[in-house]
Amino acid sequence: MKELEKTYNPSAIEEKLYQKWLDNKYFHADAERGKREGKKPFTIVMPPPNITGQLHMGHALDNTMQDILTRYKRMQGYEALWQPGTDHAAIATEVKVIDKLKNEGIDKQDLGREGFLEKCWDWRKEYGTRIINQLHKLGSSADWDRERFTMDEGCSDAVLEVFCKLYEKGYIYKGSRIINWCPVCQTSISDAEVEHQEQDGFFWHINYPIAGEEGRFVEIATTRPETLLGDTAVAVNPEDERYQDLVGKMLKLPLTDRQIPVVADAYVDKEFGTGCVKITPAHDPNDFEVGRRHNLPEICIMNDDATIRCPGSKYDGMDRYEARKAMVEDLKEQGLLVKVVPHSHNVGTHDRCKTTVEPMVKQQWFVRMEEMAKPAIAALKSGELKFVPESFGKTYLHWLEGIRDWCISRQLWWGHRIPAYYCQECGEIVVAKSMPEKCPKCGCTHFKQDEDTLDTWFSSALWPFSTLGWPEKTQELEYFYPTDVLVTGYDIIFFWVIRMVFSGIEQTGKCPFHTVLIHGLVRDSQGRKMSKSLGNGIDPLEVIDKYGADALRMTLITGNAPGNDMRFYWERVENSRNFANKVWNASRFIMMNMEKADPEKMKAYDLAWGADGSKDAAPLTMADKWILSKVNTLAKDVTENLDKYELGIALQKVYDFIWEEFCDWYIEMVKPRLWNDEDETHTAAVWTLKTVLIRSLKLLHPYMPFITEEIFCNLQEEEPSIMISAWPEYQEAWNFASEENAVETIKEAVRAIRNVRTSMNVPPSKKAKVYVVSENDQLLDIFENSRVFFATLGYASEVILQKDKNGIGEDAVSAVIPQAAIYMPFAELVDVAKELERLTKEKERLVKELARVNGMLNNEKFVSKAPEAKINEEKAKLEKYTQMMSQVEERLSQLQS
Repeated sequence: MKELEKTYNPSAIEEKLYQKWLDNKYFHADAERGKREGKKPFTIVMPPPNITGQLHMGHALDNTMQDILTRYKRMQGYEALWQPGTDHAAIATEVKVIDKLKNEGIDKQDLGREGFLEKCWDWRKEYGTRIINQLHKLGSSADWDRERFTMDEGCSDAVLEVFCKLYEKGYIYKGSRIINWCPVCQTSISDAEVEHQEQDGFFWHINYPIAGEEGRFVEIATTRPETLLGDTAVAVNPEDERYQDLVGKMLKLPLTDRQIPVVADAYVDKEFGTGCVKITPAHDPNDFEVGRRHNLPEICIMNDDATIRCPGSKYDGMDRYEARKAMVEDLKEQGLLVKVVPHSHNVGTHDRCKTTVEPMVKQQWFVRMEEMAKPAIAALKSGELKFVPESFGKTYLHWLEGIRDWCISRQLWWGHRIPAYYCQECGEIVVAKSMPEKCPKCGCTHFKQDEDTLDTWFSSALWPFSTLGWPEKTQELEYFYPTDVLVTGYDIIFFWVIRMVFSGIEQTGKCPFHTVLIHGLVRDSQGRKMSKSLGNGIDPLEVIDKYGADALRMTLITGNAPGNDMRFYWERVENSRNFANKVWNASRFIMMNMEKADPEKMKAYDLAWGADGSKDAAPLTMADKWILSKVNTLAKDVTENLDKYELGIALQKVYDFIWEEFCDWYIEMVKPRLWNDEDETHTAAVWTLKTVLIRSLKLLHPYMPFITEEIFCNLQEEEPSIMISAWPEYQEAWNFASEENAVETIKEAVRAIRNVRTSMNVPPSKKAKVYVVSENDQLLDIFENSRVFFATLGYASEVILQKDKNGIGEDAVSAVIPQAAIYMPFAELVDVAKELERLTKEKERLVKELARVNGMLNNEKFVSKAPEAKINEEKAKLEKYTQMMSQVEERLSQLQS
């Protein structure tokens, strides 16, 4: 047995231990070995972090939760694979690289596509491994031998396979449809990337003149007057009697020389506004559908940078908001502006750059979602897929049931390029994994590939199976897929979770995981989201450098409940570090006592209580059986909690057991036996200490892997690492119900004694006789069998057990527990003369304090001028001093009688 350093220093052990785990390939999962040894697989795929970032608190929480589950299952004997990797993060990375080039005075366009992509791959090389190294510092036991990247060869092959298969099936198509356009990033974005924010705006009410009917108008209301340049109709409800005579008539479109028809469509809510709605098919998703129903033209009046495109008009080339102001002024001059009404409404913004998104009709690539959404909905409804907490299944269903076709093309260079090729002679589109040699329509050999790339989520949707070798039928795919649990934040349910589910079912016929464990955000101590703009972000690496990875991990999981946000407090990290110190110091104490133990006797106990030996040959005391029973139940409870993904509850139980039951009670109970070499139960005490410590360390290991490994490897020599040792299981032989009840009785008596002594200010060094009076023989037996440690814990000079009050003085102070009374002679607890002197001085002090407070509160000037908080403070003092005076006078009365 080795020795632990005097103080726990995380920085001295963490890197060394992590390297040991890597060198021994403890994190590596092997399908062949798993099959050969008949092991069950357990698989988690890491949500691939973007190569743009560095470890933040969200990553730290997410990965700590995954690591806890992986380490737990590995110890349970599963072939546990935690599949890691990183994401190319199309828009995010491209923006970063463009900004970096700008600072160097280089323009993306000057480099050309190939030159720019080289710079992106350089970025990936420089930053791609940084976050992985940071995850190492956190203690993540992912299988780094299998690390993947969404644009590596295997993942790229999977993307090509899926695109071509979906295209052949008719699920992928190219068409002019309304999409979300970001004028700053100059690319289309999916619905999931649009954040809707409540903004203050206006309803502009505008009169559209009816052609041929001088002085007659149709009044419409719009939040975006600049889009009227793209109007191709005004719609009314077919059942709206007010406008039935207008249907089919033409209106003069203000500020233009065009005329547009009035159409009838049930989309219009006749109760809302004027009941007349301007229809701009190229710039509104609902108008787009109305336009298709009525064969209306789609007029795009905006350039990609959100300037107005209206050749020949004074507004041509103006910024969209400048044009709005100019058009409103012109409408006012022409007498067509009826009124402007303040209106708060939802505005779509790009989640990345926060620019207001423009709905635009553009030629883009889409995935038809209606058919693929059905099995994804069925998976949840049938129970094949479940969310923890369950309520997040509603978010999933709501999104899927209202899903629109997914726009997958992006006007970017970094990403998976769309495998569509255009014949330069006849325009035929060929979708293929590589450029075709000749056109199937005209025979021409000149092709040009589509310039666009795929939405970054297209590749990450395939992550659970592409990382295991799909579309090849690999041994890994067969063994480790479907995966078991996905751990992720609630903010990407629709971005990623939904897309993985429908992609997994479509491509493999199986749901990619059976459970989605949702966690919340890590917020600052005031409950605010951590962000660069607020400057309240806390770097996990700073916490690790200061307190160690275990303290950070424990802090993130303490009090954590699935789906709930959590607040980060530095005080909690200090508490976690203090707990680590407690475990370390307790372990050192136990190891120091193990040095004195007889190895042969210790082996006899291992045999008797750990295998099939005779338990009579290795007797345990009541206290030993109590703590073994407690740690036995703890193993069962923690296992149940972890199986239900109650990670925070399980940790709290381990924490409470180690700190209170084991350190504060049991270790104190056994000290008299350890210090007495003649005590026949010495070996039993040491064996129990070691056994309970090892079990406790194992239960704590998934949460605090470093400190548990260091102690475990110094405590015993049979196993090389705690992370590949067996998870503790409940065993009936360690169920000691009567001993548990007995020790709980002793603990209750000790607490009662301590409460009395505290109320009387008796220091622990002052010992006194303790009488236990009870008519219950069984109860007296409990105290008889616990006499040694009860005396120590109850600060007793002597423990006397009797059935009545004979011989106990009238001045004895008492405490009551069920079926027994505890008495302590007053004179042995308190030096009466000294206590009288102390209480007299305390009374004099309180008289002065009460006089001062009463004087202030009875002073009208003070009460009328002082702040309310100050008055309340003095009132609180009055209440406190009055209560204290009452207690002091009562004690003086008792002592003087």
